[in-house]
Amino acid sequence: MVSAVELLLAAAPLLIAGVLMVGFLWSATRAMPIAWISAVVIGFAVWGMPGNWVAAASINGVITALTILWIVFGALLLLYTLQEAGAFDRINEGFAAVSDDRRVQIVLLGFFLATFIEGAAGFGTPAAVVAPLLLALGFPALAAVIAAIIGHIIAVTYGAVGTPIIIGIENPLGVYEEAITAGGYASVTEFSNQVAAWAATYHALIGFMMPFIGVLMIVHFFGDDDTGSLGPALEVAPLCLFAGISFAIPYWVSAWYITAEFPSLIGSMVGGAITVGVLRAGYLLPDSHWDFPPRSEWKDHWVGTIEPGSSNGGRAAADGGTQQMSLAKAWVPYILVVVLLVITRAVGPVSSAIGNADYGVEVGNFTIGIVLGWSNILGTEISNSIAWMSVPGFWLIVPALLSIPIFGMSGGEFKSALSETASKLVSPFIALIFVIAMVQVMLQSAVAPTGIDLGMIQALAQATANALGPAYPFVAALIGALGAAMAGSNTVSNITFGGFQFEAAQQLGLPTQLIVGAQAVGGAIGNLIAIHNVVAALATVGLVGQEGRVMRLNLLPLLYYSIGVGLLAMLFSYVLFPGLF
Repeated sequence: MVSAVELLLAAAPLLIAGVLMVGFLWSATRAMPIAWISAVVIGFAVWGMPGNWVAAASINGVITALTILWIVFGALLLLYTLQEAGAFDRINEGFAAVSDDRRVQIVLLGFFLATFIEGAAGFGTPAAVVAPLLLALGFPALAAVIAAIIGHIIAVTYGAVGTPIIIGIENPLGVYEEAITAGGYASVTEFSNQVAAWAATYHALIGFMMPFIGVLMIVHFFGDDDTGSLGPALEVAPLCLFAGISFAIPYWVSAWYITAEFPSLIGSMVGGAITVGVLRAGYLLPDSHWDFPPRSEWKDHWVGTIEPGSSNGGRAAADGGTQQMSLAKAWVPYILVVVLLVITRAVGPVSSAIGNADYGVEVGNFTIGIVLGWSNILGTEISNSIAWMSVPGFWLIVPALLSIPIFGMSGGEFKSALSETASKLVSPFIALIFVIAMVQVMLQSAVAPTGIDLGMIQALAQATANALGPAYPFVAALIGALGAAMAGSNTVSNITFGGFQFEAAQQLGLPTQLIVGAQAVGGAIGNLIAIHNVVAALATVGLVGQEGRVMRLNLLPLLYYSIGVGLLAMLFSYVLFPGLF
């Protein structure tokens, strides 16, 4: 058994991270190195981890962080390349041209475009990209940020082509492989895919309402103060529900029957195409036109240093628009992403070849080739590798490079995209390395030679399970939301709390896939109030300083989502699917 003092020490790294980031508003780049140091000291001095195990666990975290950054690099390079080429502005124009009604624009850009960008790039990119697009259309800056953040939440669990599941769930649960295979799964990967499928079930049943909630929030808080009526939102309720269901069905099917990399991409592309087609055919368009009050009546805190309606800049502004580029051509690189990922995942020989460690040279404990690996790190049982051609990052870089001839880009334009991408990687690089290294030390404390019965994560999970008992499923998503709110990342939340949730579920005899699935959803909804994402989005519209206001408003959709998922988790765990592993 673990004593009360040991339990407090096991929680110390997480508490330190939480206090520094939430209490003192430190960035993750400042807070996580300190949290990692605390985990190292506690692992070595209290849990009795040998020094080589502590170091090997930290190195293991660095390798995993580099895998994530490889994906983020590819996603951001493609995004900024399309922005430099003007293709992204053309995609935006295609959505905006359907209707100039602000409610319809929230559905098309704030929901469909934001979910698509989340599926392709993740890591806070949607709000930082969509918010300035809405601002350019004439939205108040504050309304643009809120609409963009709310709109993309349903897609966050599968952001950056499945990174929160592939890296956030599958990687840390590797230490539980024996228990997972004993539960009837062939591998941790198979179990993680099942977790992703259940997460999509939660999302589909709750998140299909998000287009309506986004419109409701904007109409209520940015409409005519004299009436305060919700009538304008109710008028487009049929469109919002149709859009939400059009997204949710292919999204859910993709999660269950394809892989965890595609739900957000397929849901947004299929659902968006269907919804745009229906609107262009004249159906579901509102009978009246709704817009914001006259500019002179806007409150001071609605607008920052950038005036609504101003241009985005880039090639689109320089050329006086992008109408000369066809909408189909603008979408080509992202269509290539989907095609390449499907081929490299669904075609067995291709999938095997690009992840085959045999196509390389072994030098001691290192593998150099298609897979870069380090086995038995520092003499421990810990091993890790990067299948750099199999990881989605590589198949995002290929379309980015092909965009140069497709759009006739100059070397300077691509260099600018590359520079922008590199600048955006510095903070995530520091934060991810230390947060994953911290979690790996906590996880490996259960595996390394030790004088304490339970590892740090195991001890915390057991104590939490004992305290909450049968009510645990109701709060599982909230735990994930707390992690994301602190770290600003669903992936980091899953890495931090995925093993914790698995352990707690086992302690209580609950279906592990349902509880870890609720964690994956919670990590998504926590982005509604993640300070890092809010600050980044506000910066793009010149409204830094309104973080508290955005977070307070976003507590409303957070409350809706967390209660809904909590009730479903209780229903699934105790009534509908209690026999699942």
